[in-house]
Amino acid sequence: MRIAVIADIHGNCLALEAVLADIARQGADLTLNLGDLVSGPLEPRRTAELLLEEDFPTVAGNHERSLVSNGPLGPVDRFTHDELAAEHLDWIAELPRTLALNGEIFMCHGTPTSDSTPWLDGWFDGRDNTLPDEEAVSREAEGIGYPVLLCGHTHVPRVVRLADGRLVVNPGSVGLQMHYGSPDAHYAIVERHAGEWSVSHRNVPYDREAAARLAAANGFPHWQAALAGGWAGAAGLF
Repeated sequence: MRIAVIADIHGNCLALEAVLADIARQGADLTLNLGDLVSGPLEPRRTAELLLEEDFPTVAGNHERSLVSNGPLGPVDRFTHDELAAEHLDWIAELPRTLALNGEIFMCHGTPTSDSTPWLDGWFDGRDNTLPDEEAVSREAEGIGYPVLLCGHTHVPRVVRLADGRLVVNPGSVGLQMHYGSPDAHYAIVERHAGEWSVSHRNVPYDREAAARLAAANGFPHWQAALAGGWAGAAGLF
């Protein structure tokens, strides 16, 4: 079984299309989506339409929760909300917070209990992030008895193998690189051979300069550095 895992598209349809083309070339049997789908100053409506057409198993991220919460919205979520049709918001409202597949794979956005808590990396201070210790990572996995645990949210590609053999995998971000200086779109492939699961991370070039220009044209010039170069910190983007 060969499964593609995507996360944190953030409305970057140019990056998503490039990733989906690469997934097709890799011959994945299934694609799973870990949330933060459309909130970004690029093409939220076109991204939503493409994801609705593909109908991947998908969990909601913290930005999906914000879009349908009736609470105050930040500038990016407000832009996104205004771009979407009622049918898109209805779809977002129905997305589960977690999802389990075939008794083998567990999907969440942040951690199993929170869509806004980072799991495999501490949150960002400028371009810096911190690595939690084994106890902290394992604690979040307690009671989740699946061999593969998938998370997103931090935009940092990483895989951790717990002491009992379970894998915790973050595929990185399709649509928004924030601090690695690697602006390509990222996703992961998890696959099982002879009963063992392994992970490979993939980076996919796309027209990031066009994405940066689009964000600026939509009134968010501070996204340009993150999209074009991948060096910007997370602070102030949303």
